[in-house]
Amino acid sequence: MDTSVMEPLYPEIRVALRSRNRYALVSAIRLGLRKAGTPPAEIERFSREALSTQDPCHFEKLCSQWVCMDRTSSRGAE
Repeated sequence: MDTSVMEPLYPEIRVALRSRNRYALVSAIRLGLRKAGTPPAEIERFSREALSTQDPCHFEKLCSQWVCMDRTSSRGAE
């Protein structure tokens, strides 16, 4: 069984990864979770887990475990 490709807890929520700013990303994911009707306790659990790690790779992996992350290319402001 291939465990490297796991579906996130909330696959219906898609968040664009446009910045490396961890607080902006956590905020965008929290908003998506709220809009999807996720219980506040779950949203708080995500926030605690995401903000407790200092490793950028682990942070991005953790976010991907919760929602679908869309990696956008860096294009100029439109």
